[in-house]
Amino acid sequence: MRYAPFIAVILLCTELVTAQKNSHQTLINTSADKIEQKVINWRHDFHQNPELGNRETRTSAIISDHLRSLGIEVKTGVAVTGVVGVLKGEKAGPVVALRADMDALPVTEKTDVPFASKVKATYNGQESGVMHACGHDAHVAILMGVAEILAGMKKELKGTVVFIFQPAEEGLPKGEKGGAELMVKEGVLDHPKVDVIFGLHMNAQSEVGKLSYHPGGAMAGASDLKITVKGKPSHGASPWYSVDPIVVAAQIVNNLQTIVSRNINLTENPAVVTIGSIHGGNRVNIISEQVEMLGTVRSFTDEDETLIFSRVKQIVEKTAEAAGATALVEIPYSSHYPATFNKVALTSAMLPSLQKAAGAGNVELVPAKTWAEDFSFFAQKVPGLYFFIGGLPKGKDPNTSAPHHASNFFIDDSAFKTGVKAFCNLVFDYMELNGK
Repeated sequence: MRYAPFIAVILLCTELVTAQKNSHQTLINTSADKIEQKVINWRHDFHQNPELGNRETRTSAIISDHLRSLGIEVKTGVAVTGVVGVLKGEKAGPVVALRADMDALPVTEKTDVPFASKVKATYNGQESGVMHACGHDAHVAILMGVAEILAGMKKELKGTVVFIFQPAEEGLPKGEKGGAELMVKEGVLDHPKVDVIFGLHMNAQSEVGKLSYHPGGAMAGASDLKITVKGKPSHGASPWYSVDPIVVAAQIVNNLQTIVSRNINLTENPAVVTIGSIHGGNRVNIISEQVEMLGTVRSFTDEDETLIFSRVKQIVEKTAEAAGATALVEIPYSSHYPATFNKVALTSAMLPSLQKAAGAGNVELVPAKTWAEDFSFFAQKVPGLYFFIGGLPKGKDPNTSAPHHASNFFIDDSAFKTGVKAFCNLVFDYMELNGK
């Protein structure tokens, strides 16, 4: 019986900790309900006023004004147009970073929502519509809501939260620098020293209320490539005088398909080699001198990437040589993202946080995706966890939902509250588990 008082103290402490966690959970849920409409309104505004990478000046100004109004320390002009907010809790503890990307795409919107974008801009020398066709507008609105909730719970925070609003995730015109890679180089993870980072992304093919994740290699590394094939021009009526670069380009496209089908061990990791753009010639009766092709390469390991790069160059150059043409391969051409890696132990430890936000039955383990994300640059430096939020209206067939980057891309407003709760839970739970 002499241990009874000691056991009683332990039980009391356990009850107090549990009560404290439940209190946080209740406050997070209540706050998420209250701020939901504000988050939706922000998202509609950003959607109607999209900005391309490194040009998110209006978006950045709205974010920075909001963070300052909450008493959060703000840095602007980070990696060109990025915004970083630092919220120091009143208790000591780890530094947790939360990231949202801000940029839109050069896509002309074709949805019929009342807040559809009518914005036009110049991208790579061509006029285009501008649209949030991937959900970055929602990411920004969610993180602004999270910042407001956590600022109101500052006294309960056992550590520091760094809010990273990142420009230029979708890539940049050749010659510009930006995105997560530049933010890392400018020290966004160093001042203060970040211990862990969390990121989220909308998924238009997953139902509202669902969260999904994949431990380890969650998304592919990606590099763009440019191939320039040079032949010999001629009149279209006399092709025997030419070395036709269009025919050579067609052979190159076909031959590149053998890399994935014959060189990569697909039982271990998937890979992609895609040519997405071909330009050559300007008349029906002229065999042009040159063809330019643009494409993307995606893989999940450094070894596979090295192999693919080598085979692309070999196939392109030798195919051209066999036809009497020449070819130049530039890979990477203008961008290179590493694979996005979710630290396995971190993912396992934080899974209950996601389950609290969405319900255990609504959190799904999914296969790795061949999408790419420059969140990978953050996760190379500190442990990271990147997950997805369902944006598909309930009851809708995902096979009929417009994909990301499409002109009719759509996500349901009711999805955002789940993201707000997930971020807040991750912050409080990580601080509880890793208090200093």
